[in-house]
Amino acid sequence: MAALFRFFTIFRLLLRYRLDTLLPREHLGWPLRLLLTFTALLPKPSLSRGERLRRFCEDLGPVFIKFGQLLSTRPDLVPADIVEELDHLQDNVAPFDNDHCRELIEEALGAPVEQLFASFNTEPLASASVAQVHAAELKDGREVVVKVVRPGLEKIIAKDIALMLVLARALARFSEDGRRLRPEEVVQDYRHTIFDELDLQREAANASQLRRNFANSPLLYVPEVYWDYTRRNVMVMERIYGVPVTNLEQLEAQQTNMKKLAERGVEIFFTQVFKHNFFHADMHPGNIFVSHQNPQRPQYIAVDMAIVGSLTQADQYYLARNLLAMFRRDYRLVAELHIQSGWVPENTPLNDFEAAIRTVCEPIFEKPLKDISFGQVLIKLFQTARRFDMEVQPQLILLQKTLLNIEGLGRQLYPDLDLWATAHPFLENWLKDRFHPKTLLQQLKRYGPEWMEQFPQVPQTMFNALKQVQHIGEIAPELHQAAEHFAKQRAKATRTRSLTLIAIGAAIATVASAWPQAGQHLAQLPPHTWALAGLAAGAWLLR
Repeated sequence: MAALFRFFTIFRLLLRYRLDTLLPREHLGWPLRLLLTFTALLPKPSLSRGERLRRFCEDLGPVFIKFGQLLSTRPDLVPADIVEELDHLQDNVAPFDNDHCRELIEEALGAPVEQLFASFNTEPLASASVAQVHAAELKDGREVVVKVVRPGLEKIIAKDIALMLVLARALARFSEDGRRLRPEEVVQDYRHTIFDELDLQREAANASQLRRNFANSPLLYVPEVYWDYTRRNVMVMERIYGVPVTNLEQLEAQQTNMKKLAERGVEIFFTQVFKHNFFHADMHPGNIFVSHQNPQRPQYIAVDMAIVGSLTQADQYYLARNLLAMFRRDYRLVAELHIQSGWVPENTPLNDFEAAIRTVCEPIFEKPLKDISFGQVLIKLFQTARRFDMEVQPQLILLQKTLLNIEGLGRQLYPDLDLWATAHPFLENWLKDRFHPKTLLQQLKRYGPEWMEQFPQVPQTMFNALKQVQHIGEIAPELHQAAEHFAKQRAKATRTRSLTLIAIGAAIATVASAWPQAGQHLAQLPPHTWALAGLAAGAWLLR
């Protein structure tokens, strides 16, 4: 009953904000077109489509707010004006009961709060839809923050996601554009994302890995996780003090080198993606701070590592070569790399694909390099590739959104930032290092034992493969004969169905001619009889 009430709430708000107007009617199936015939009678919306979608998510609460935030990370699927509006979704909600918070901490860590901490601030530093954060101090004097997951979220999330899947399947079934946007895949992606955020041990592991990757680095500092105080729903980590990266006045007051700060943001991104192959995928301004130490050589501080990403070695290679080829305007190579990587089908017409890429990219590269958006180039490229049946690549979408965040942040800090000046030498050096003898030797050391283990089995594997090919050749005539038999049976079934329909028609005609009053008697049958007869006939025809 609760699920049904929630469904009607969603449907009511959907109509209130006229989200039906976002559907392209010409590509919809007839059931949805019929429904939209009635919704067209509702008042026309006065707000923009992005604002209506944002308010829809806000009215439905935390789970849908998170979903809207996820949609804002999919500029390959969602129009730019909607992405911009969804970026404004605020994830600030009222904190839950202080006593309940203490109970959760004590239950998770197995001791009273007074025994665990020298001090614990019951007023949260921040409160969001998934968790809230409290300041505390350990017994040895170290300052920490305690992150606690809101109670009872899993059941709420499971119910809302079940309803989202129903809506996504309906959209995919009745709309051509809906199928292209892969709504079920988007919802499943969201399901994994939000359930991962509920597991603070996973976030702690991500933070530890990122901290290890940037140990003693002047570029990025990651707070330490205290594993003795960390469980699935409670995490304790070092408290950091820094300037929020969006506080430009304070950064300028401490005489921060803004050009260096912007360039280091780009360097951090490419280091994470290509050197470490492990990148913080939620680097929006609320998760980034700047250290007070050494403003002329500023260091970033990152928090909230719930969402991270990585690429396969093949994706790293093809992405690096794609970026270099694009900025050299070698569109032929860009098209070839997409096919070689498997991002688009191998039967993609190369000349047509190259022409489409040139049409999109050429106007962009007529601008000065400092005015070109890396992230927008990738979005345009992937949107073009989607027209040639490019499969959605979740890892590339995460990377694309992270690049957009870093780029937007960098240009906010230093408007004349030239990303290519930092990225180009980095990519060139990375490709050289990839084929350096030292790198090949490292690969041999890493995978050599596995290759040696499998090598003795190679002759037997080849022998088995040849036997299978020979066996297929032997049974080929039988397969051909079975295919012919199936074709004959299908043709026979079609003839039988046609003859049956003719016989029914003849019988009706005979009855009508022999019994003129039959039409009057049939017309007097009650409506439900006709409905049952229609359903039976439809079911028989479908069968």
